[in-house]
Amino acid sequence: MGRLERVNTHPGEVLEQEFLLPLDMNATQLAKAIGVPANRITEIVAERRSISADTALRLSAFFGTSAKFWLNLQASYDLMEAQAEHSYKDIEPYKAA
Repeated sequence: MGRLERVNTHPGEVLEQEFLLPLDMNATQLAKAIGVPANRITEIVAERRSISADTALRLSAFFGTSAKFWLNLQASYDLMEAQAEHSYKDIEPYKAA
């Protein structure tokens, strides 16, 4: 059996597909509701910006999720991006003398 490839999903896609679209809400409306500039949410949804701790707290308060939900999505995305861009196989573990 072949190995399944995991798709690296940006948190902006989750925000749009799982939260905004079902609520028939756009990025500008969400931005106004959580008190941030519209371009912050627009850039997150367009996958050009990361979710910061501040944004995670605001999204969690509005949607009833946890801030860790949003930050974990971002961290998972960032880790997969780093693994795809760089090789870490040549780094040798530290050995105490």
